[in-house]
Amino acid sequence: MNREERGVEINLLQIVEKLLEKAKYIILVTAIFGILGYFGTTMFMTPVYQASVKMLVNARKDEMGNITNDQLNSARKLVETSVVIIRGRDVLSQVISELNLEENYEQLVGAISVMSVNDTPVMQINVKHTNRETALQIAAKLLEIVPDILVETAAAGSVKPVEQAYAASNPVSPSALKNTVLFAFIGLAIACLAVFALMLLDNTYATDLEIQSDLDLPVLGVIPTVESCEGRLKHTKVKKEEVAK
Repeated sequence: MNREERGVEINLLQIVEKLLEKAKYIILVTAIFGILGYFGTTMFMTPVYQASVKMLVNARKDEMGNITNDQLNSARKLVETSVVIIRGRDVLSQVISELNLEENYEQLVGAISVMSVNDTPVMQINVKHTNRETALQIAAKLLEIVPDILVETAAAGSVKPVEQAYAASNPVSPSALKNTVLFAFIGLAIACLAVFALMLLDNTYATDLEIQSDLDLPVLGVIPTVESCEGRLKHTKVKKEEVAK
């Protein structure tokens, strides 16, 4: 009865031993995948930059010129309304026209996100683009035209800039470090799975101890391989030469 007929029984210790035995190959595959991830990111992926602006959206004051809690809540809701207006076709078509952008509306709207900052009346607009200067120009143009549009369309009390358009010098994506780690992890997983698969497909006995353990039979004799005999002859030859000296 061979191992296929009996079924393969592999315990955790055997898996660990096999992984340690093939550790240098696993490390090599992991390193290769990590290097591929790094160079693939830096050489073949287009960097994307992000420019941001912040505006404070105020609700209309009451007749006494005071701002109540209800008006603060209204200002927060105005931010939600502003998201729809800013990403609308009329606003972005105006941006495209005045800046002579190559992008159409569908492309530009996918690059713009609008959000409330920590659930406050402060609104942040993020613009992503493969060109840093273009991202800055779009953000600056939005900062220029959005306040008047929101006051007129959304009936906001006022919309004032909190900070001017800003873009970091480094791209926000793709991340060479993240992709390197991700690809290295993929390489590690593939290498470990390959080792495990080879263990499952292996239907041979490596030592006489495996035979005794699996078949519960005594081993009467072991036939040495040619390699082991050559090793013994070389070893004996060295010993004789040492004795002759």
